[in-house]
Amino acid sequence: MTWLRGCTFGCVMFVVTMFWALYLYDRDLVYPRLLDNFIPQWLNHGMHTTVLPFIIIEMRTTHHQYPSRPCGLIAVCSFAVGYVLWMCWVHHVTGVWVYPLLEQISPLAKVAFFSCLTVLINIYYVLGEILNSYIWDCSKCVLDTDKAKAD
Repeated sequence: MTWLRGCTFGCVMFVVTMFWALYLYDRDLVYPRLLDNFIPQWLNHGMHTTVLPFIIIEMRTTHHQYPSRPCGLIAVCSFAVGYVLWMCWVHHVTGVWVYPLLEQISPLAKVAFFSCLTVLINIYYVLGEILNSYIWDCSKCVLDTDKAKAD
């Protein structure tokens, strides 16, 4: 499952940017005020904010072996489709959408929305792959230069 580690950056970036973009636009679309009674503000930030600095620290301290790009994108798409199917299943069973935003858009708009989100999470995956390569290739260059100086 080490190939799955590379997917975390894309998923975290997706969660942070989508949640806070929707929250800033209209918080009731993604996090109704009613939830403030059950989920303290610190826990909301724990789920939707602090994951970003932690994934950046983790990316800087741990080299990830990304799979081939097609395999990585298939994994990320599988995750995205699985999440969409889970949201649809919850709606089918309870009659309530997990995110209130989905109550306000038509079925065709939902398909377009889910498709755009899948494209976005794929872009974040590729960005994570590029950043990982940049961080660790540059670190390797510095280590190789130091090693050459020692010789």
